[in-house]
Amino acid sequence: MTDLDPVIHAQARLRVVATLSALGDGDRITFPRLQELLGMTAGNLSVHLRKLEDAAYVEITKTHRGRTPATLIRLSRRGRLAFEEYTESIRALLNPTDLKEQP
Repeated sequence: MTDLDPVIHAQARLRVVATLSALGDGDRITFPRLQELLGMTAGNLSVHLRKLEDAAYVEITKTHRGRTPATLIRLSRRGRLAFEEYTESIRALLNPTDLKEQP
């Protein structure tokens, strides 16, 4: 049986990755919008994004829209693959009949 990815498995990070995975490949979301969708404080979201960024699961771009700073976030290819593997592991845990020994 595959172990669950500890980077994704934390509840808050799982929520972040699941939300980002709903975006189209290459699409980005602003930090305030992600914060609003998740109902997280800015500090809490920042901590979890840093952990995901350290694992190369998210890509964070700091830019400006006019004179206003903007932080854009997206799931990296590595992050998308990690999330797919994580969900496959969860499915295997939930469906133990697939784990029966073969004769």
